[in-house]
Amino acid sequence: MAMAQNTTIPVKVGVVLDMDTWLGKMGLSCISMALSDFYAYHGHYKTRLIPKIRDSKRDVVGAAAAALYLLQNEEVQAIIGPASSLQANFVIGLGDKAHVPIISFSATSPSLSSLRSQYFVRATLNDSAQVPAIRAIVQAFGWRQVVLIYLDNEYGNGVIPYLTDALQEIDTRISYRSVIHPLATDDQILEELYKLMTMPTRVFIVHMFAPIGPRLFVRANEIGMMEEGYVWILTDGLTDILGTLDPSVIDSMQGVLGVKPHVPRSKKLESFKIRWKREIQQEYPTNESFELNIFGLWAYDAACGLAMAVEKLGATNFRFQKSNFSRNSTDLDTVGVSLIGPNLLQSLLYTRFRGLSGDFQIVNRQLQSSAFEVVNVIGKGERGVGFWTPENGTVRKLDSTSKPNLGTIVWPGESPSIPKGWVLPTNGKKLRIGVPVTKGFGEFVKVTRDPSSNATKVSGFSIAVFDAVMAALPYAVPYEYIPFQTPDGNPAGDDNDLIYQVYLQKYDAVVGAITILANRSLYVDFTLPYTESGVSMVVPTIDERKENAWVFLKPLTWDLWVTSFCFFVFIGFVIWVLEHRVNKDFRGPRSYQVGTIFWFSFSTLVFAQNERIVSNLARIVMIVWFFVVLILTQSYTASLTSMLTVRQLNPTITDTNELIKKGERVGCQYGSFIYEFLIKSMKFEESKLVNYNSTEELDELFSKGGIAAAFDEIPCIKIFLAKYCSKYTAVGPIYKFDGFGFVFPKGSPLVADVSRKVLSVTEGAKMSQFEKAWFGQIPSCPELTSSVSSNSISLNSFWGLFLIAGVTSFVALITCITIFLHENREALINLNPPSSRWRKIKAMATLFDEKDLRSHTFRKSDQLPDKQHQGHGCSYSLASYTNCPPSPSSLLIPTHSNFAFFSEQGTPSSGHGDPVSPNRPMSPHILFEYELANINHEQINKMPCPKILSKGVTINSHIKPESSKCKLNIVENNSRSFS
Repeated sequence: MAMAQNTTIPVKVGVVLDMDTWLGKMGLSCISMALSDFYAYHGHYKTRLIPKIRDSKRDVVGAAAAALYLLQNEEVQAIIGPASSLQANFVIGLGDKAHVPIISFSATSPSLSSLRSQYFVRATLNDSAQVPAIRAIVQAFGWRQVVLIYLDNEYGNGVIPYLTDALQEIDTRISYRSVIHPLATDDQILEELYKLMTMPTRVFIVHMFAPIGPRLFVRANEIGMMEEGYVWILTDGLTDILGTLDPSVIDSMQGVLGVKPHVPRSKKLESFKIRWKREIQQEYPTNESFELNIFGLWAYDAACGLAMAVEKLGATNFRFQKSNFSRNSTDLDTVGVSLIGPNLLQSLLYTRFRGLSGDFQIVNRQLQSSAFEVVNVIGKGERGVGFWTPENGTVRKLDSTSKPNLGTIVWPGESPSIPKGWVLPTNGKKLRIGVPVTKGFGEFVKVTRDPSSNATKVSGFSIAVFDAVMAALPYAVPYEYIPFQTPDGNPAGDDNDLIYQVYLQKYDAVVGAITILANRSLYVDFTLPYTESGVSMVVPTIDERKENAWVFLKPLTWDLWVTSFCFFVFIGFVIWVLEHRVNKDFRGPRSYQVGTIFWFSFSTLVFAQNERIVSNLARIVMIVWFFVVLILTQSYTASLTSMLTVRQLNPTITDTNELIKKGERVGCQYGSFIYEFLIKSMKFEESKLVNYNSTEELDELFSKGGIAAAFDEIPCIKIFLAKYCSKYTAVGPIYKFDGFGFVFPKGSPLVADVSRKVLSVTEGAKMSQFEKAWFGQIPSCPELTSSVSSNSISLNSFWGLFLIAGVTSFVALITCITIFLHENREALINLNPPSSRWRKIKAMATLFDEKDLRSHTFRKSDQLPDKQHQGHGCSYSLASYTNCPPSPSSLLIPTHSNFAFFSEQGTPSSGHGDPVSPNRPMSPHILFEYELANINHEQINKMPCPKILSKGVTINSHIKPESSKCKLNIVENNSRSFS
């Protein structure tokens, strides 16, 4: 043994604890057992921690003096302790000065983290780590208000800011903070508890430690605050020591919930508890109430972690560097600096192992925990009802990923039902419900006074709904209505003034036609709306059926009128192009053809067209167009019928901007928020606003021309239109608001319950009964819409039909032109002499204007007489001269060489003998003279010399015997071109 001692390196560490407290005694015993177990298991380690123990005597100065002594005289390399956060606040500064780590296993105040000390290591959990678990419990049960009860010291104040922020995140308000001095007497505790009893909130979060925490619950039980309806939630300061409390204290805490860090079970832990129990009883045989808690486990793990960190440094020179000081130096100036301190700190921060309390891991210089346990005080001790983890929230089992929940909880008073978390004061007081006093619109709230009894009676739609909602609550709520009026019975202010009385706590609630607004919600809370809302405009109406002589134009909008006219003309033009070359009905003088286009197109409107359609392309176009015309005419007829038979009440004004531009006066209800809305949001001049108090007054303003329009909320507009439906109408747009709601103080627990009952009442049959009782049978007036409706049919309803007709016509037109150009491509190519592009276009246009004699419509009517001559059996025509027998003595010689003539074989030729196209254009009004040479009179008499070739073409034949010639004069009459 002596040889082992000579080979080990002793390292002195300080231990500063309150030796006369249970925490100090338990901590010291756990530290001693930790070092003993550690070196027994690691006998080969070269270093050995030598604890130097000093009593802090439960005093801040004592703790600082103890630490100073250890640094000056013992030159310890680290200090374990002190016990409290307040003591640690002073000792931390000494550690920074001497570069000595201060390791505390019980200083849990979050405020210590704000010191940002480099050498302070918290081997315990920060109190703020349990805040999310407490927040999850409050959120799980839906409590909207809580009361905080905490100590007025470093420990109590440190966690409050974190708890406040966490509860605000779930919209839970802290209605009161009960701060109790650590040395408060029982009478002072009772006085504070009685104050809490007078408040409606019944959820209390207690952040204390022994011995004042147990005293609080004993007194609370004595005055009846541990009965049904109350909720008590403990932080880990009291939850961790539940096992050490006296049985009488446990009896006073029945039904209390608490959170504490979860300690995983292990064989090592169970073995340590047995050994520790045996040793503590040997050391303190007279005390049988000693129980090991989480702080003892943290003390054990802190000692083991420090021993492991020291061993990592190896055979290092553990010594202090003395500082130079003079006679005038203080004791602090004599403190040396540890040479190994920085290295020891880093070694400790990187130490990881599995301890008795779980994983020992220092992050940001404080211990980390992954789970908290939720316990319920039942019987003689505590029972676990669930866990909280950052990943899964509140769960019944630690490894469960099911829906967040907790086990069965027995609440104070042995109640199995979840407390509401609040109650109404039981001192006989009733809720003071403020109601507005108005001169009009008594359908919502009507305040009357009985002359005989001088009693005030409040009635109305809003009152009926509120009474039904309060009656539906699962608990009784006494209340009374108080009119917001002056002594002479006049309104004491507008709605904003009434709502502000709730903020000033003069009223407990407000019932009436109160609109939910964002700026109002800054001071009070609203329930869910019990009626729709929104702001719209009311204007007078005019009957356009009587006052408009041009009503026949109303069925169609102007854009549809213009579009229809253009399509009628367009369709007529397309049909003319398709039929002009093949249909005699679409030929004639130019003026006649233009008239035909307009006449044909508009005659289709009543299906009275007389022209016959022969082209297939034109027939396709007409089929589609007839369908469009049918739909258009039928729609026009239906709309016009409606306008002439149904009364058309149209608004006089449809645009709010028109009111502003013209400087018109508008009305708004007195005391309504709409007054400010029109000025700030709609930009109306204040001088143009006129207040009214009732529907009768509003009708009078309209009748006398005092206003051009009025703005009001939709429920009020419906009441007004129910009386004057034939004279006024509501026009949009509708400016959305959240509706009428009941007003309660900010954070009132009644808001949630009342809102739920508002939904049940508004969704049931009672709502219809209330509306009929107070609003009567509303006549069938036009519904409010977001914009002014129009009976005119717009282009949007027909653009699809017009698109189909337009595409069909355009395709037919392109197809016709393409076919024409393809058939006459040779005439365009052989145009003599070569011409410019414009001349080619003009030539093709002239050719397109000619008849298409190849069409079946012209084969009989426009040909030369096709009777076969008795002597020759041939057919003469201007288009062809075929099947004629050759005659060597017969020859057609034109008198003008540049005109076409027929050879013996009947082939068209030019005057120079060149072949030409049969479709070559000829100029109009030309006299064609053909001479028959070398033919005797007998032969001339036998030649067919027709008098009429075609309609409008006259053949003049005369014979000159002396020259043996027959001159044919072919004259075109009344036609622009000759085909």
